[in-house]
Amino acid sequence: MRPISKIAPGWWDYTTLDRELLDDAARLTADDLLALGRPGFTIKVYETTEDFYLAEALEYINAWRQATPDQPAGICGPIGPTEQLPLVARLVNELEIDLRHAHFWGMDEWLVDGKEADMDFPLSFARADMELCFNRIRPDLRMPLANIHFPAADPTEFIASWDQARCVVMQGGQGEVKHWAFNDPPKREPPWQDNPPPPEVYRELETRIVDLHPITMIQNARTSGGGVVQNVPDRAISVGPKETWRAEKVSIWHAGNHDNPFGLRLTTLMISKRIADTSVPMSLLAAHPNVQFNFLRSGIGTCEAEMH
Repeated sequence: MRPISKIAPGWWDYTTLDRELLDDAARLTADDLLALGRPGFTIKVYETTEDFYLAEALEYINAWRQATPDQPAGICGPIGPTEQLPLVARLVNELEIDLRHAHFWGMDEWLVDGKEADMDFPLSFARADMELCFNRIRPDLRMPLANIHFPAADPTEFIASWDQARCVVMQGGQGEVKHWAFNDPPKREPPWQDNPPPPEVYRELETRIVDLHPITMIQNARTSGGGVVQNVPDRAISVGPKETWRAEKVSIWHAGNHDNPFGLRLTTLMISKRIADTSVPMSLLAAHPNVQFNFLRSGIGTCEAEMH
């Protein structure tokens, strides 16, 4: 039987992996990490925060520029990181990019009282997207509201929207539980109490309501709410692996803010070596044909013991 989680005994997570794999990841230097690319898995490094977030913003621009009346196209994007969003709006305005045939999919949203969080909820992801990006785009350039797709408690319409346009790229960050969007590890309960579900089972999940791992709740309290964990919902709606595999490219941005040096090393190593395990959901991207990890060099850090 696999080890019990050191963090949340009722859940699967990366602490249930074999100790040898965890130690191998911790030993990786920055140079080792950046050398783990392979066909289908590209690794890029940026030396400054300006270059990092500009490159992230340009993924929106490059995706939207491919949209035509006959072939609408778009991007699926995160809240976390968000620094790229005002840059996206500025680039659209300065370059006068007509977004009439462009699409956008939000990756996830909180579930509050059984419904998706509305725009009045302080932590609303849709609100952040609109305020930081879309409302800053000139009205004559904006995409129609019908082309902006946010996940809802009833995901039927959101899932169907993936048939309306090509998803050129799905962009995201990596959480401390090693998720993209809110694709958290599952609970340790039947029929998966002895081993986590196989990757092929997890990859069939569509956009859905999810229970959030305690690590995810603590992380979001830390990054978005000053640590006030009681204000963080314990459930959310998340884009699924099934939609993720419809994206032509998956691009993950590691600034070093949302996960730690060990987490960056672990998922990079697992994807590089094609080690897919649902206790580390990000590792399932080992089977996607076009994944790119983007690192801010100053955020790579080390795993050496250091007292503070």
